[in-house]
Amino acid sequence: MSEYQYYEFQALDRPLSGDQREALRSVSNRARITATSFTNEYHWGDLRGNPRNLVERYFDAHLYVASWGTRRLMLRLPLQRLALRSVQPYGLGNHVEAWATRTHLLLDLTSEDEDADWDEGADDSLAAVIGVREELATGDMRPLYLAWLSALSAWEAEDDEEEEYQSSLEPPVPAGLGELTAPQSALADFLRVDTDLLTVAAQSSTAAPEPAARLTRKELARLVSALPNEEKDALLVRLALGPEPHLHSELVHRLRETSAPATAPGRRTAARLLDAAHTRRAERHGHAERDRLRARATRLTALAAEADVIWNQAEAHIASKKTSAYDAAVALLRDLRDACAHAGHGVDFQQRLGLLRDTYRSRPGLIHRLDSHGLR
Repeated sequence: MSEYQYYEFQALDRPLSGDQREALRSVSNRARITATSFTNEYHWGDLRGNPRNLVERYFDAHLYVASWGTRRLMLRLPLQRLALRSVQPYGLGNHVEAWATRTHLLLDLTSEDEDADWDEGADDSLAAVIGVREELATGDMRPLYLAWLSALSAWEAEDDEEEEYQSSLEPPVPAGLGELTAPQSALADFLRVDTDLLTVAAQSSTAAPEPAARLTRKELARLVSALPNEEKDALLVRLALGPEPHLHSELVHRLRETSAPATAPGRRTAARLLDAAHTRRAERHGHAERDRLRARATRLTALAAEADVIWNQAEAHIASKKTSAYDAAVALLRDLRDACAHAGHGVDFQQRLGLLRDTYRSRPGLIHRLDSHGLR
């Protein structure tokens, strides 16, 4: 496997100026740089700039993928859209980090798995996950809870301090964990969120509020009327002054707050969540194994009922004296042996197998194949 790194940066709220694009060119002379993006791949070497600094200065989103198992998503949002105090409960080690500049809040979400399979042809890009930025801006905290779940699994793999798991509470639980949006599902895949852990976590999550886009005019009017008059006047003044990139998401955020609580207090410990996920995984694997055994038993019963037909097919293959036909005959007999044993006809099978071996004892290729598969 060759070394591979992929860097993608996106400017969403405002395009890059000519001077900014020129400054970015000094970071990489091979990158694809446009008024809204910076993209580069490395099969050797590394990006000269620090991604955190680049996001702070120029970009609103950054995605990074490396062949040794690192996946990283960084997001930048205006402070008035997402406050640091709202994000801090979801922080966990160096897997979910947040900090604020004078004007913006920045998130750094990371997943590490050196043992993960690497597909160099996979389509890892910002397009699938970028929607979570707008969701966070409207008060939907599910992306942050997903990042916390990913970090929790990493913490479990790194740390053996059981007492910490017993005392550490989950962060506020967002509504709608059991019905993720498409960007949230993509984020869960990108950060390798354990599906069993997500399922048990979602058990304490209420239903997601109806998106503003799906509300009827009457329902929207009711929610808007619930806003204080001074706030509605201020929103109208801002709308009249000119377009604001986040005015729509701010209004949606406020409407969500008036319609239903976005989160519920976290009450479960990390240990309880992890134990429940382990239990569910074991039960799921047990069900899968039982289903597999039932399917195998059904198949063996059907094969045993067709024993004479299968014997005839095997002998027809042997009669052709072709190597590939010998392999096909042995495959049939191996399956039939298991089927007869399952049906209680093992003695009959062995007797007929003995006759077949005697009949074709002068064919060493066939006898060798029978011996190598335990058909003695």
